[in-house]
Amino acid sequence: MSEESVKSRARGRDVYEMLRRAILHGHYEQSSALRPQQIASELEVSLAVVRESLLRLVGEGLAVRLPNRGFAVPTQDAMRWQQIAEARVLTEPVALRLAIERGDLRWESRVRSAHHLLARLPQYDDDGQVSEEWSRAHRDFHRAILEGGGNEVLLETFDRMWTASELARRWSVASTPDRDVAQEHLLLEEAALARDADAACDVLVRHLSLTAAALTHGPDDAKA
Repeated sequence: MSEESVKSRARGRDVYEMLRRAILHGHYEQSSALRPQQIASELEVSLAVVRESLLRLVGEGLAVRLPNRGFAVPTQDAMRWQQIAEARVLTEPVALRLAIERGDLRWESRVRSAHHLLARLPQYDDDGQVSEEWSRAHRDFHRAILEGGGNEVLLETFDRMWTASELARRWSVASTPDRDVAQEHLLLEEAALARDADAACDVLVRHLSLTAAALTHGPDDAKA
């Protein structure tokens, strides 16, 4: 690969990461336009690099492509988030039961390690935004508790739905700042490692339902 190709890929990665952070941190309002030409000019990169980054964000559910109108930040579509939450409530407990049934000591160790890291990372950065490091640890913990089942199809489904709901999760956290998410995660870890499938699934379903409620009804319902 030529030196220019390497530099081009690096620029593309930087632009993608910059746009992803800006969207997740609310620097763009819901439904606001993402104009490739304007972004390219502001970042002093090619239009092709910006378009490629925006298409990648569309694939992750962090941007939408509008026919003949370019790109935009998704709106907080309550029905869409409710459908994602419903799909997770239907599929993740199945994967969790398999993990509890089949998981070995290595699985237990991964779950403990993932929760240990998550519990010790601050959820917010210095700007009051959800920390990127915490977000990665959050995903890793939720995936770890499902991995013991060894079903790659269920894990791939988890990956797709997690990415599709990332923006919704950020909005949920903003709308319910007093929610004790750390306690919810602790209860989930304890029930899973106690091999209590019924209790673990109950905790997981409530955890997912609280996030959905924060997005579809507001903070008061989410804390009920």
